Amino acid sequence: MARIDSFLELVVDQKASDLHFHAGKAPLIRHNGDMITLPFRVLTETQARRFVLEIMTSSQRELFAQQREIDFMYELEGVGRFRANVFHQRDGMGGVFRVIPPGVPSLQSLDLPRTLRALINQANGLLLVTGPTGCGKTTTLAALVNEINSTAQRHIITIEDPIEFIHAPIKSVVTQREVGRHTYSFGSAMRSALREAPDVLVVGELRDEETISLALNAAETGVLVVGTLHTSGAAKSVNRVINALPEETREQMRGVLAMLLRGVVSQQLCRRANGEGQVAVLEVLLQSWAVANMIRENKIHQIEGYLQSVNFEKTSMCSLDNCIIQYVRDGLITLEEGASVAHYPDQVRSVCGGFSPEE
Repeated sequence: MARIDSFLELVVDQKASDLHFHAGKAPLIRHNGDMITLPFRVLTETQARRFVLEIMTSSQRELFAQQREIDFMYELEGVGRFRANVFHQRDGMGGVFRVIPPGVPSLQSLDLPRTLRALINQANGLLLVTGPTGCGKTTTLAALVNEINSTAQRHIITIEDPIEFIHAPIKSVVTQREVGRHTYSFGSAMRSALREAPDVLVVGELRDEETISLALNAAETGVLVVGTLHTSGAAKSVNRVINALPEETREQMRGVLAMLLRGVVSQQLCRRANGEGQVAVLEVLLQSWAVANMIRENKIHQIEGYLQSVNFEKTSMCSLDNCIIQYVRDGLITLEEGASVAHYPDQVRSVCGGFSPEE
């Protein structure tokens, strides 16, 4: 048994999400978003190196020596699976280990809206799942894949770094590829995917001009492309896609994106009011004539105001702040918790200040 395994067991036992294991600090866990220091000594550089290198394979150690950082999956039998990121920092080696929940989540188990079911029934186009690091994008992505796999006969190709949730075939064929093990890069895997007859292409991260351009190209050829971006808010996500493209092609690609964008789901995590875990608050932008026109005419700055004004019951769209207000009214989250991630916290407090969850 590796020495770090006891810390990983503790993370799972405490229902925490992450273990932070850095030279120069005592180990910490993240529980419901809060960082909690464990009652353990400050790790020396030698101790941190021994603990972390012990669970890495020889090929992983070699790659880490070359690149100075590495992502990999670590499975502890009888306990769980962990996504590991190991790196060098000022005081020596460090590692962050994220717990991968057992089983594949469903949209229902995550309290995600039924709107998302309609999005993944699209035959082609681009669907973006966005939000800051650690907001649950990968979990939402896994739930979307699970929904397609459970309800449709399609060929789903996922490109991940690393593979986190394992999807057994239900109604669909699911091909999962890991960057570093099965392919050299996201870009090379995406080029190859178009020759593998996919119906759905799931990209773990649209990180640069190459992957964004390839995603749009795949969507144009009749594939539903689902990818993540590290952006906050639907409008910023659309801007990120356009600004990543070469300047000389942006005008043309605005028209392409206006036609191909099926939706943007931007999320943040909030602690549940009852203290039992976290729930994702969502901003949902869907394809419509108005949205397509704003993208085509380079009036993306109007998207945020548009989302604030639309009626969810009529359009299935909502802004992040309106979702927060509804969740506060439903008693899912507290007002202060929602205001902490809102675009306009004072406005949310003003709207929510006059009622209680019981009303």
